[in-house]
Amino acid sequence: MLGLVTAGPALAGKKLTPNSLPGATVVDADQVKAMIDKKEKVLVVDARVESEYKEAHLPGAVNIPQPKMDALKDRLPADKTHPLLFYCNGPKCWKSYRASKKALEWGYTQVYWFRGGIPEWKSKGYPTE
Repeated sequence: MLGLVTAGPALAGKKLTPNSLPGATVVDADQVKAMIDKKEKVLVVDARVESEYKEAHLPGAVNIPQPKMDALKDRLPADKTHPLLFYCNGPKCWKSYRASKKALEWGYTQVYWFRGGIPEWKSKGYPTE
C-alpha cells in the first residue's frame, strides 16, 4: 500500500529554530546594537547567502554563508575566546543556528546567536549597510 507523503513544516522551512543553543548566548536586536555601538571586538557574521548580504546587512558584518562552513572555520579568529555573533533571517532560518553550533564544536567559548536576525533588526528601525 502506498502512502501519501506531504512536505511538513520542517521540509517547507517553516520549523522554528530552538529558543536556545547550549553553550551560546542568545541575544536580541537591542543587545546586538549595543555591542556594535560600543565597538566591541565581537566578529559579526552574516550566515545568509551573498545576495541577501548585499541587499542589507548589519553594520560591520562579514558574510560567511552557512553552507560554506569550511570557509567559516578558515575565516574565524585563531583565538577561541574571541567573541563571535551569528545571525541570518530570523527564527525560521537555520543558517546562524548551524554556524553557531559549528563554532561551539570547534571550541569557541564566546558565541552569540542573534536568533531574531535581520527581520528583528529591521523591525527596530536599526541601520543596515
